[in-house]
Amino acid sequence: MSERSPCRVASIALAVACVMSGCAESGPSSGERPDSSSLSGPRAGTTVAPPRRPAGPVARGWQVVDVVDGDTVTVERSGRRLTVRLIGIDTPETVDPSRPVECFGPEATAFAQRRLAGARVWLEFDPSQGRRDVYGRTLAYVWPDRPSGGRSLFNLRAVRRGYAVEFTYDRDYRWRDAFRDAELRAAATQVGLWSPSTCGGSA
Repeated sequence: MSERSPCRVASIALAVACVMSGCAESGPSSGERPDSSSLSGPRAGTTVAPPRRPAGPVARGWQVVDVVDGDTVTVERSGRRLTVRLIGIDTPETVDPSRPVECFGPEATAFAQRRLAGARVWLEFDPSQGRRDVYGRTLAYVWPDRPSGGRSLFNLRAVRRGYAVEFTYDRDYRWRDAFRDAELRAAATQVGLWSPSTCGGSA
């Protein structure tokens, strides 16, 4: 997981307090300069409608053949394999040999394995993010088939359940407001890595 700046953590704490009290979101204090990942999406106390279907270019017919960790999977179609880095989320580190396993990392990976291992998925691309990251991984939103029919956005579900945090790498992305709204509500209800009994939001 990328290091989260004190400004980012403070912004989430402030916004959570506003969600709980119903106040409007406050701006940064005088002299405080938020970084590129500071909270500037939905206003606290409002609800952002979650995405129900892809809104960008889609590649259908892929199957998840490996879950690398909570935010990276390998998919295959017709003998072709891609490593996919999920847009808009970040999960605690588990596979970097130069870094220790981070709080709630194994749980985030296990959640992805339960939801995605072997699943048929659609990959939704976002022109604002490009097709690949600096490591050559494909950047996409992942929409697995649901047993009841239809599809759900896994990236969003991971944030909503507290297995991932919202992550804006460089430029704003299509579903950012929905992801930030989900993060605020996960923090407010202390689920997953936001729970005081796990990481308390400090993963």
